[in-house]
Amino acid sequence: MKKEDVIIYGCVIAGAGIGLLFDNAIPGVLIGLGIGYILKYSMSGSAKKE
Repeated sequence: MKKEDVIIYGCVIAGAGIGLLFDNAIPGVLIGLGIGYILKYSMSGSAKKE
């Protein structure tokens, strides 16, 4: 498992937890997934090369 994948999984789990506070986990999971991919892209070396 790569470090970038752990960031995505963590964001998804955090988003699901926040979504469960509002009684609807699916939108929280999707928002967490999007944030995870944004963080992954910004922390990777490809973002710095462009």
